Amino acid sequence: MRDAVIVDAVRSPVGKRNGGLAGIHPVDLSAQVLQALAARNNLDPATVDDVIWGCVSQVGEQAASIGRYSVLAAGWPESVPGLTVDRQCGSSQQAVHLAAAGVIAGHYDIAVAGGVESMSRVVMGATRAGGLHGEPYGPMVRERYNHFEFNQGVGAEMIADEFGLSRADLDQHALDSHERAGAAIDEGRFKDQIAPITVTNEDGTTTVVTTDEGVRRGGTLEKLGALKTPFKEDGVISAGNASQISDGSAALLVTTSEIAAANGWTPLARVHSVSVVGADPITMLKGPIPATAKVLQRAGMSINDIGTFEINEAFGSVSLGWQRSTGADYSLLNPEGGAMALGHPLGGSGARLMTTMIHRMRNNGIQFGLQSMCEGGGMANATILELV
Repeated sequence: MRDAVIVDAVRSPVGKRNGGLAGIHPVDLSAQVLQALAARNNLDPATVDDVIWGCVSQVGEQAASIGRYSVLAAGWPESVPGLTVDRQCGSSQQAVHLAAAGVIAGHYDIAVAGGVESMSRVVMGATRAGGLHGEPYGPMVRERYNHFEFNQGVGAEMIADEFGLSRADLDQHALDSHERAGAAIDEGRFKDQIAPITVTNEDGTTTVVTTDEGVRRGGTLEKLGALKTPFKEDGVISAGNASQISDGSAALLVTTSEIAAANGWTPLARVHSVSVVGADPITMLKGPIPATAKVLQRAGMSINDIGTFEINEAFGSVSLGWQRSTGADYSLLNPEGGAMALGHPLGGSGARLMTTMIHRMRNNGIQFGLQSMCEGGGMANATILELV
């Protein structure tokens, strides 16, 4: 039987809003990551059956199937197709699921999965209500949910209420995220997974971005506690315990064990089990909880069988609420920092989290890792990877 293995996973640094990656078109950002993936693995791009690329805000510079144009920008043969998928924040994690399913089914022999988001260049919300392109939900959805104004920040406040998470709980979670990410950077733990990105400046000079830009050092509970809570008066969600607006891209090379061996590749991990669920679109962000239960059931595992977790820190209440619900060991949750510190480039985040988790599994001999992403509209993907 065919399986699905991940031969390599590479990502750009994550740039902060209007930071080092703001000057590069998202197609070119994606292309440099694809080029790095090929170079690292002596991959002949002509052998790639498909490039499946996640992107959330598919307007402006990210419109017209950015997956296809990223392939062309990378200089890969015109025979290599590209597909762009949108499962909101889980888009590039879904891309990995589609690539894995494709190689297991025999539709692909070699696939590349990943994604991108340049939030500095394509404004978040451009496809939302009140944006230039009109109302996305439609009157029937509005009527079904009693004309509720779908808002992830409000949902995050509701999750905090449900799990009894205080402002101090969430702010401490944010401080932990920054401290863990800072330590990972200082100790060089991200070095093997990051492809430096060359940005051409307006004056024709170039800048090479090599390091994640969002990590803030020296934070305190007092400093974070002084930030406003924009979604609820006297609430608990602030800019300090929510994910950062970011730019970034990541890509993974997916094939079968047999084809990997024929190409002289040593896989990093096997896609063991996957799940995708729908959840309440009002609280919206609780999907990782049932997605985790579903993928563990499919895998025949318990939460204690997993050695590391990547749960996207869209808001601190999402990841901390997940931890409280599942009983997972907090020290194993995002041990190298999450989106509150490293940033959340929407369509690229699922692949970024998976890239980080795979390299951690390899470097520390961790047999099983689990990743999950909350997604707009009330959905979530979950993936269990097995170290090869």
